[in-house]
Amino acid sequence: MSTAVAQSSCDLTGLCQPGAPGLGSECPQRLQRLVAVPGCNPSLVNDLLVLRPSEQHCCHGSTTALTSLDGSSNAHVVFFHGDIQNLQEEMAVQPEGAKWLSWSLEQVALTLGRRFPGFTVWVVRASSMYLHMFSSYHNFVEGNLFGAPEHGPYSPDSGAIQHLRGLLSHGMERASLPDPLPPPGGASTVPPGFSLTLVGFSKGCVVLNQMVYELAGARADPRMAPFVESISDIYWLDGGHPGGSGTWVTDKPALRELASSGVSVHAHVTPYEVRDPMRAWVGREHATFVKTLVELGARLTHKIHFEDEPPSIENHFRVIQEF
Repeated sequence: MSTAVAQSSCDLTGLCQPGAPGLGSECPQRLQRLVAVPGCNPSLVNDLLVLRPSEQHCCHGSTTALTSLDGSSNAHVVFFHGDIQNLQEEMAVQPEGAKWLSWSLEQVALTLGRRFPGFTVWVVRASSMYLHMFSSYHNFVEGNLFGAPEHGPYSPDSGAIQHLRGLLSHGMERASLPDPLPPPGGASTVPPGFSLTLVGFSKGCVVLNQMVYELAGARADPRMAPFVESISDIYWLDGGHPGGSGTWVTDKPALRELASSGVSVHAHVTPYEVRDPMRAWVGREHATFVKTLVELGARLTHKIHFEDEPPSIENHFRVIQEF
């Protein structure tokens, strides 16, 4: 990530100006970039994109997002992106990234805004991009340079759930959103009507997996339980990473905790990930994930998209639109 980007102001000035490539009329006044937002620790920071609900949905409500007494929604969607995906300005100057500009973080934010009307959309930018390609979420989960994770149990002072809560608390405050989450270390309650939907795509699913491993500890921690209980839905979109295993959670105790939490689980995949003969374990792990959650009585929906088409990276990205 460039020094220029890291030193820019907290607002994404110029992003929504007329003529900005590929960004339409939905963008002005609603899409904002927050730079170096701290999470559970002041030294652990991520850039965030925040897309506010359109005035139409914010003021008049929607069928999918709860609204508070002043007409504003306190329903939030958080997205964790995959490899190659980055800010539009960064992707445009990279040979590999330029081919996939339609899947930039800004474009995904707008896509999710249409998919979840009335919700505030947060796109969490990975803390590093090795070789400008490989997303690493080491603020959420330990891993190597290429972003292959090393999952661990819940910690009361670090980890994926703690970091996400800190990011949202500081991000809501910096974006001047109404009814923000209390700061880390403050009150354990969540604001009225607060709800959270988590979406991971490809490499971004490593964050969701880490949260599953942390779930038992977080639900037992009175400081974190209200935040965890606000999670209504989790979407896995074609999870994948460069490690040789652990693409999907297969640990039965961890999945039992997920099933008992009451969270609605959604698994959307394409043949690009689950039918790659060179990475056959991905398909096996996905099948175990689904089978185990069904046996445990989880609230689960699952689908293979583009099942009758040859596996392709184009369809891998398209699951973001189709889920």
